[in-house]
Amino acid sequence: MSGARVFFIVLYGVLGLLGLVMAGIAQDIGISIFGWGLVAFGVLNAFRTIGAHFDEAAKAH
Repeated sequence: MSGARVFFIVLYGVLGLLGLVMAGIAQDIGISIFGWGLVAFGVLNAFRTIGAHFDEAAKAH
């Protein structure tokens, strides 16, 4: 796995955790929805990046 992919997986993980904290301490529904959206964005993109790595590895064989 390239360094760029590792960087983006870590970045998506940090964004997901930030969203989880935001959703947890939110005082209104808008920030809560944004926080959960950030969690979903981080998790889905991390899995998409991992999937792209394995797709390219399978294509090389």
